[in-house]
Amino acid sequence: MTSKAFQLDLPAQRTTSVVFASPHSGRAYPRAFLRKAVLDETAIRSSEDAFVDQLFDTASEQGAPFLKALAPRAFIDLNRGPEELDPALIEGVRRMSHNPRVASGLGVIPRVVANGRAIYRGKLTLAEAHGRLSDYWRPYHDQLQTLLDQSQNSFGEAILIDCHSMPHEALENVGPPGSARPNIVLGDRFGAAGAASLVERIEAAFASAGFRVARNMPFAGAYITQHYGRPSRRQHAIQVEIDRALYMDERSLEPNDQFDDFKVRLNAVIAEIAAIGRDTGQRVAAE
Repeated sequence: MTSKAFQLDLPAQRTTSVVFASPHSGRAYPRAFLRKAVLDETAIRSSEDAFVDQLFDTASEQGAPFLKALAPRAFIDLNRGPEELDPALIEGVRRMSHNPRVASGLGVIPRVVANGRAIYRGKLTLAEAHGRLSDYWRPYHDQLQTLLDQSQNSFGEAILIDCHSMPHEALENVGPPGSARPNIVLGDRFGAAGAASLVERIEAAFASAGFRVARNMPFAGAYITQHYGRPSRRQHAIQVEIDRALYMDERSLEPNDQFDDFKVRLNAVIAEIAAIGRDTGQRVAAE
């Protein structure tokens, strides 16, 4: 299933309460957007979670749907709330209470890409911003909520795995000095977005595949985990951040020679997480 906003890979039969989603790996750059941008092709792609859609593409083979954004993050950030509009970029937007993401240029319509590089010379109209929200943001989130509701109806529980990647340099100061850096960071908003027992099992799935896992530092999750993570209602949202150096060259934005081996390891984790969703569904049904 494909729309302008997303592609949805559905399994032949849904056998797990898990839903996988990738909000930042889109790379369909509208021509009108590129004409307004002042960055070259490589720079404008620096905010992408490049190849995450390919890395998780076996999710549907494990009985789970996989929702993939098509629009790039530099065009619209689906991991922001629709109200996070930047008055420094969009005409007619009033300044609201301080929001550090918006202030840094990383609102729902980003003003900058990685390392603070400006995307545009001037401002956008409020009508254009609202058009992006209605054409891209709302369809993606409507579909995501539908998938979670279907998991609730079928399994009594919904588990969202929100799939991301992170720059290798983001991990420089994570962990004690001299210790090995993590290469996977799980974000559950410090327990607010997912049950502890579930996060422990997801962490164990990555650890058993040989990954070093940290939680919530430096990324605890943003709008998606905050909005969809409702463990008291049996709806969990866990953000997964993967060190890009494991599978790609961050300068050229191309897969590196470890890509295929990394994907094999990740496929095993995807299968284990899908199995967790089958276990929890059976447990809820038995209660």
